[in-house]
Amino acid sequence: MPIFEFVCTECEETFEDLVLSQSKIDEVVCPTCGGSKVKKKMSTFASKPAAGSASFSLNTASPSHSCGTGSV
Repeated sequence: MPIFEFVCTECEETFEDLVLSQSKIDEVVCPTCGGSKVKKKMSTFASKPAAGSASFSLNTASPSHSCGTGSV
């Protein structure tokens, strides 16, 4: 069950709401003003690596290696 982030276009309040299905997004109302003109925001998330796991880096490939060829 995803939690979505919304912004009310009437009072500009940002809030989160648990939406049980995609079809229910149209039924979300602002908890501050009760307005039904809300927009779903693009949200990000953060995660923490499990204890004892190695850190992850997006830049792990050396520039001298060719992609997919198996040769240097």
